[in-house]
Amino acid sequence: MNKAELVEAIVAESGATKNTVAEVLKAFEDVVVSNVSKGEKIVLSGFLSFERVERKARTARNPQTGEAIQVKASRAPKVSIGSTFKKAVKGA
Repeated sequence: MNKAELVEAIVAESGATKNTVAEVLKAFEDVVVSNVSKGEKIVLSGFLSFERVERKARTARNPQTGEAIQVKASRAPKVSIGSTFKKAVKGA
């Protein structure tokens, strides 16, 4: 399911207008990206959580040559699945 299909599904489920659903979904994306990029964690209990993780600098190996290389410290997004969502997908 892509974004347009998601909007259509929400319209069918909620009865809201297509424009309203698209605007709310866009606002949700903007808020999540903005706040997570600042380092804040967003939790939708039982569903998903979004956060930024800090990766330390480390030494890795080039798999072709075996040569040790330095990997710089970095930031990455992390999304965790909530327990209610996991149970629903597993059929429990």
